[in-house]
Amino acid sequence: MFQQRVEDGLVLELPTDVRSIEHAVEYVVSRCGGCQDHAARLRLNFRVGLTEALANAMLYGNGRDPSKRVRVEVTLGPDQIRARVTDQGTGFDPAAVPDPTAPENLAKVGGRGLFLMRKLLDEVSFNDRGNQVTLVLRLDAASPLVRGGAQA
Repeated sequence: MFQQRVEDGLVLELPTDVRSIEHAVEYVVSRCGGCQDHAARLRLNFRVGLTEALANAMLYGNGRDPSKRVRVEVTLGPDQIRARVTDQGTGFDPAAVPDPTAPENLAKVGGRGLFLMRKLLDEVSFNDRGNQVTLVLRLDAASPLVRGGAQA
């Protein structure tokens, strides 16, 4: 894992290896020293959302190709954490992913990671190509541990 500290955050370059996800997420969470007033939301919401984004990038975006990398850029602000995850794949249309909670999709595999990101984070957005997701967790006193979800 390549890591670089920048003024208000950090940049990680990860191999396409799902075994690197846990370490990368722990590293990012540990660097959020000023977020301790929001430790529960950081431990659950942000950790799960970032884990799902990295897994999707490696498994689907990069197609498990070990020659490809995943880039993570994290910005730590006074009122939010922003993580941008970019894979080297061709991208996808997030609007085309079926709702995993619809009765006809309950037994199907897929879509649950995107569903969790949208439910646990305050903002989830994709670039036009569909190979980059940006996750935002707001750090304000009014933000509950788990809430209604973001618009993508």
